[in-house]
Amino acid sequence: MTGDGTTRYGYLGPEGTFTQMALLAWSASHEGEAVPFGSVDSALDALRRSEIDAAMVPIENSVEGGVSATLDALASGDPLVVIGEVNVPITFVLAARQGVTLADVRAVGTHSHAWAQVRGWMDANLGRAAYIPTLSTAAAAAGLAEEGTEQGYDAAVCAPVAAANHGLEVLAEDIGDTAGAVTRFVLVARPGSLPERTGADKTTVMLFQRHNRAGGLLELLEQFAVRGINMTRLESRPTKSSLGSYCFSIDFEGHVLDERVGEALMGLKRVCAEVRFLGSYPREDGAQVEVAPLTSDADFAGARDWLHSLRRP
Repeated sequence: MTGDGTTRYGYLGPEGTFTQMALLAWSASHEGEAVPFGSVDSALDALRRSEIDAAMVPIENSVEGGVSATLDALASGDPLVVIGEVNVPITFVLAARQGVTLADVRAVGTHSHAWAQVRGWMDANLGRAAYIPTLSTAAAAAGLAEEGTEQGYDAAVCAPVAAANHGLEVLAEDIGDTAGAVTRFVLVARPGSLPERTGADKTTVMLFQRHNRAGGLLELLEQFAVRGINMTRLESRPTKSSLGSYCFSIDFEGHVLDERVGEALMGLKRVCAEVRFLGSYPREDGAQVEVAPLTSDADFAGARDWLHSLRRP
């Protein structure tokens, strides 16, 4: 916190990004100051340096899957943990400076994840337009408004709010290829007190194998299966140490304080070279975790008590 006790939240900026929308949804019940950053890495680095108290970053998209910049930044460096999540419906517009028409567009600027979600529309309507990558969708809109075509593009794919913020004209609305697209954002903080267990929780981990061998991934997944734990996301990411070396980013249902989750984490710690615990936190949708038969806290506690009774002299 700052000297006056204000909580400072970083986010992938500038103003008008979907990440800011996620932070606004979160901060509706959590007061604080919003601080924009130019990239996910810079926001998380500022968090590690204690310049901010938490950072809102994108982690998963319903169309494109995991956000590699976030997954990689959380897999290395000083440990950080997820303390909450926000799901934001994604709607894109094509925006340009006043006077520009669709026929004038020769190049389009936007973030890579946004471009992947509008490629079909672009092929059908602007098949010859070049793609120019930007740090965010809002940065594309801001660059176009401030510097015009000197940025190298004539139009930007962005959120409607970004087009409005920068006084751009909307050439086309709702240009996403997939209706109902959603991006999941997570609020990340330095390790400290765990969010309370609610019964509707997720846990995120990053797993590093000891050796790349046949059955290695199966050995990791068995730690979840035999304890009745449902995974909600599984992705591989290169460790960057050598070609063919991968780690696994996993979300699963449950909280570290649940007996079955604790047992699974101990099993993973035994078989993995490294287990990076990235937090247990409430699901945004509030969906209660279904506990499989014989995997409740009482079941695990009973089995442990039985084993202790065998070990008593």
